[in-house]
Amino acid sequence: MSDLVKIKRAVISVSDKTGVEQLASKLQEMGVEIISTGGTLKKLKEGGVQAISVSTFTGAPEIMGGRVKTLHPKMYAGILCRRDNPSDMEQLSEHDYRSIELVVVNLYPFRQTVARKDADHAEIIENIDIGGPSMIRASSKNYQAVTVVVDPSDYDALIEQMEANDGAVDLDFRKACAAKAFAMTATYDSAIAAYYSGGRTESTDEFASTWQPSFSFRSKLRYGENPHQPAAVYSADGFDGPSLLSAEMLSGKELSYNNYGDLDATLDMVLDFAEPFATVLKHANPCGAAVGATIAEAYKDAYESDPLSAFGSIIGLNREVDIECAKVLHETPFVECILAPSYSAEAFKLLKRKKARRLLALPGIAGGMPKDQMVYKVIRGGLLVQVSDVLETDESELKVVTKRAPTDDEIKSLLFAWKVVKHTKSNAIVLVKGNATVGVGMGQTSRVDSGFMAVKRAGERAKGAVMASDAFFPMPDGVEVATDAGVTAIIQPGGSKGDEQAVEAADKAGAAMVFTGHRHFKH
Repeated sequence: MSDLVKIKRAVISVSDKTGVEQLASKLQEMGVEIISTGGTLKKLKEGGVQAISVSTFTGAPEIMGGRVKTLHPKMYAGILCRRDNPSDMEQLSEHDYRSIELVVVNLYPFRQTVARKDADHAEIIENIDIGGPSMIRASSKNYQAVTVVVDPSDYDALIEQMEANDGAVDLDFRKACAAKAFAMTATYDSAIAAYYSGGRTESTDEFASTWQPSFSFRSKLRYGENPHQPAAVYSADGFDGPSLLSAEMLSGKELSYNNYGDLDATLDMVLDFAEPFATVLKHANPCGAAVGATIAEAYKDAYESDPLSAFGSIIGLNREVDIECAKVLHETPFVECILAPSYSAEAFKLLKRKKARRLLALPGIAGGMPKDQMVYKVIRGGLLVQVSDVLETDESELKVVTKRAPTDDEIKSLLFAWKVVKHTKSNAIVLVKGNATVGVGMGQTSRVDSGFMAVKRAGERAKGAVMASDAFFPMPDGVEVATDAGVTAIIQPGGSKGDEQAVEAADKAGAAMVFTGHRHFKH
């Protein structure tokens, strides 16, 4: 068989009708016979395309409200016949069937229908496409003779191929289209399987028996964690929450593998706060975080938490960057990236002066943290899946366990510290004074070492600060490190056999301690 296959006959049946009239018009100009269905046929005819219906082609009417229309031997014989197989071609002729060389199909909007709050089960079921996936799979299986196009963005490339090859398409293009088509049907079926299995809900801890996340290639990266590691970025198909891959790169060079990792951790933090909030993040850990009356005030306090660690950092903000905030940001030495919902025109003009600094806008930040989203981690040979950590704690849930109860100001700072520690790699200790961090210790194999790290970074600011620990203290030494430095109040989960000793250490120092009853490990 020649590498090139000339297109004489095409089936066009699309839910997403973007560009379909222009494509069909071009095909018609090249002498291609066009077969179509339902709404697509109507649109093509309105556009002046001389298409025929599937019923005209097959000689069989559409039945069962359109559930059965393309499911006909004449359609599938035309798609699946092997041109280099004499028996196939003989049977095609014997039954007066005709070959089909091009299938342009995309599917009913199942995911979009499920996502709609007003969609009932019956409507969702009717948006499970049957004929479309069947034609796509048949065409993809027979890619040596048939071109299948499922993505409107490939229409121009299809026409370019045909114009360059006298109406024919080459093997490499057909194979690439088939690969994309199979990926599409796999994603589609995975969404249906997830809907049928129910996944995890608020009323059950059951997970689907199989889970098949699907990802689409976005771009190659310059390299991975290190220059000798090739890398790429993929987008999760069907993901509907705020994502870096939806952010607009306004200024600066392309993001690196490590930038994506740090920015994702930054995004998690900024989504978690309703008041004006800023974080300065390094290596997926906050080195500073603060809330303020304005976004400029929040950023200034977050940066001053640990200016040394902030060199080469990622900055996250949950409010539009105004000129006041931009002035402070502009004076900050070496920032890798800034992520915010938007930038005022004046702020953007100032910030883009530093060409190496990447500015990203993601309006979805303003919507806050989505609930019950699944997060996962790839391990060798497997996948870990869990619901994201969105558990909130308010003052009414705090259990005072020391002789002294925290003051109102301490409670406010404790709750802020508790929220920040959730986003800090375990073992995690966070010191907060007022509305901002003053010392962060993270990622140590000993909680005591994390405490020493936080106290060292805080220096004199540890006096009068409060402390959050992401997990309990099995011994009093972690509490003693903090109180010896001047910490006056502590928030921690509790639940250790050593709770009594930890409480005694706090009482001895005159510090207040509260238990939350739950931990916030982040590994």
